Amino acid sequence: MTYKETTDWLFSQLPMFQNQGASAYKNNLSNIILLDDYLNNPHTQFKTIHVAGTNGKGSTSSLLASVLQEAGYKVGLYTSPHLKDYRERIRVNGNVISEDYVVDFVKKHKSFFEEYQLSFFEMSVGLAFDYFANVKVDVAIIEVGLGGRLDATNIITPLVSVITNIGLDHTQFLGDTLDKIAFEKGGIIKKNIPVVIGEYVTETKSVFDELAKKQNSKIMYAQDEFFDVIPSALLGDYQIANKKTVLSTLNCLTGDFVVSNSAIEKGFLNVILNTGLLGRWQILNSAPKVVCDTAHNSHGLNIVLNQIEKENFTNLHIVLGVVNDKDLDSILPLFPENAIYYFCKPNVSRGLDVEILRMKALQYNLLGEVYSSVRDAYDGAFSSADQSDFIYIGGSTFVVAEII
Repeated sequence: MTYKETTDWLFSQLPMFQNQGASAYKNNLSNIILLDDYLNNPHTQFKTIHVAGTNGKGSTSSLLASVLQEAGYKVGLYTSPHLKDYRERIRVNGNVISEDYVVDFVKKHKSFFEEYQLSFFEMSVGLAFDYFANVKVDVAIIEVGLGGRLDATNIITPLVSVITNIGLDHTQFLGDTLDKIAFEKGGIIKKNIPVVIGEYVTETKSVFDELAKKQNSKIMYAQDEFFDVIPSALLGDYQIANKKTVLSTLNCLTGDFVVSNSAIEKGFLNVILNTGLLGRWQILNSAPKVVCDTAHNSHGLNIVLNQIEKENFTNLHIVLGVVNDKDLDSILPLFPENAIYYFCKPNVSRGLDVEILRMKALQYNLLGEVYSSVRDAYDGAFSSADQSDFIYIGGSTFVVAEII
């Protein structure tokens, strides 16, 4: 198979949360344990840092990887979902895995995948662990796909576990309250392994304290720590908390890695260059100012929309599309009424029908036109906007992926 045929097979033949949503979710670790044993347990051959949380996982993982790269280490980075190319998920020192490695891995193990009906995510985790072991990384930053306790990445025993924050998202899998979601994400806390919590509220802190006590894990709360402000290429207001989480995590690694202040400063400034991270308060144009952001739940969107309020502009244009399992009643009230909306459907099977989105938005006095694609919606906004206006593109990772 060619690379395209290989990725098409990965995407279409097996469950993939990115496209299918709920039906792709596995509720136990038996398959990934089976696969890892079959691959000779590659996850035991390199050090790891495990990152979970509702929002900020990608930014936190990328900042950690960038800093450790600047410190001179060979760093693996596993993230999801991808925006353009499947290989974005698996990087070493910022370089994506080769097409040949992906093709050869699937070709070699395809019969095993089919025999045991492995999910898309299980195969991807197996590929990442196999690759990181093969190229002998010094450390790999492993981002949780969904939740934590039952996530396929949760077979690792990391140097430190990191949970960025807890918000209401994927409630159909993780529970409909903050404490239930905290329990699921807190499932990455391992016996005698330190854990860093980025942000907490009363309901989640008690859960984390109890889990850490049960596992005899030292627990640190980054939001209670004080650090000097370090500039970063990541410009969103939510990066303030992410940077504190990263600095707290680095403090846990002093016995394993030598990281200078210079490496931290360079790592923060070069994070996009070093890791390829995109879609986080990413400025696409200056006049009119155009910003896209992958925030897609109430916790993340609230921060982004507050940041937009701080901008100086004449008119606000919002290009908005979402997926069909999104709780619109939790996010649409956050959006401003005094904006012009350009409604669209992201080009994935989970994309919410644009007319449904427009009608639901109407209930919250969010008014605008319907467009046949994300690109058409953006083109409509751009052609309507004056140089002093502001255009925001978001609502879903998949909307952003079609623009950048």
